[in-house]
Amino acid sequence: MQPIPYGKQQITEEDIQAVVQTLQSDFLTQGPKIEEFENKFAQYIGCVYAVAVANGTAALHLCAMALGVNEQSNVITTPITFVASANCVRYCGGTVWFADIDPATGLMDIDKVRDLLKSKPKGFFTGIIPVDFAGLPVHLEAFRQLADEYNLWILEDACHAPGGYFLDNQGQKQLCGNGKYADLAIFSFHPVKHIATGEGGMITTNNKELYDKLVLLRTHGITKKPELLPKDKGGWYYEMQELGYNYRIPDILTALGISQLNRADAGLQKRREIAARYDEVFGQDENIIILNPAAYSDDKSETGHAYHLYVILVKNRRGLYDYLRQHHIYAQVHYIPVHTMPYYQQLGWQQGDFPAAENYYEQCLSLPMYPTLSKEEQEFVIEKVLAFVNEQ
Repeated sequence: MQPIPYGKQQITEEDIQAVVQTLQSDFLTQGPKIEEFENKFAQYIGCVYAVAVANGTAALHLCAMALGVNEQSNVITTPITFVASANCVRYCGGTVWFADIDPATGLMDIDKVRDLLKSKPKGFFTGIIPVDFAGLPVHLEAFRQLADEYNLWILEDACHAPGGYFLDNQGQKQLCGNGKYADLAIFSFHPVKHIATGEGGMITTNNKELYDKLVLLRTHGITKKPELLPKDKGGWYYEMQELGYNYRIPDILTALGISQLNRADAGLQKRREIAARYDEVFGQDENIIILNPAAYSDDKSETGHAYHLYVILVKNRRGLYDYLRQHHIYAQVHYIPVHTMPYYQQLGWQQGDFPAAENYYEQCLSLPMYPTLSKEEQEFVIEKVLAFVNEQ
């Protein structure tokens, strides 16, 4: 059997032809495919505006800039995420604060966030960056109520969750990134994500003012829009109005993204089917804890898990990790708590600050999860996981 990674892109003949057609067109970058991708992604997510950028980290950085993060800003996020969710605040000179996770879901615990907010005077904190970890959506309606109480913005890190949703208090589906409760949301198109462009990211919002800032900051802070410039300066004229970055994405990659988006729903359904099979087996084993099982259900008590990752918790995580690798199953660990990274420890965070996150990290393992994972491969993964945990 071929090696089985934890995540893997799927490139079809349609994807290849979409890229080839763009290579043969007049634009390799800054052309029409970018706007087409933005419009189609906005429609898929259910938001008003979308801004395509170079990668998910660039998306986070631009959002922090557009939201006005600076040296006086204090922003709350989760320790269980990729470091970029926190780093975007540091890029702008702000201070990162962490709130511990709910052990049952891996998501930032809203009660811990509330406790942190209460520990400082109102006005001390400026924003919250919740993360839809593993594809499980944060219940942003509740976070929005809390944020409004303290006059905070919300930046949703939805990199793991395109197509995911939660049910609001009216029982209505709220898609991740739709902008109803978050000021901004970001997505990643890294190869292991639902939609792969190689590298790439997207920012979504319903706020026109923030959208205009993002478009400006994405391209060096430069504009050529006539309505923003003095009259009669000539067709060549442009102005750099802000200190921005070159965070553009080329047409080649957005062409691939458009093609991938066409089968996003099918890929999401496949992920949920794989998760259901894993749940069916691992849910019966007393040596395995499933992180948020059965969340793929449409039942009103559940949420629309997007399953970027399928995470289990086991006592001997290192042993299982090594055992699976011996059988060419390349499971992965998501994530090392951000506050334990040397950089953040230099800023004062310490081991022991967030017990739930640290306990989660000691036991977590992400099993193979991607649409082209065959039934034979799934059964092989299941067989080897059970063989190890029941021999301990």
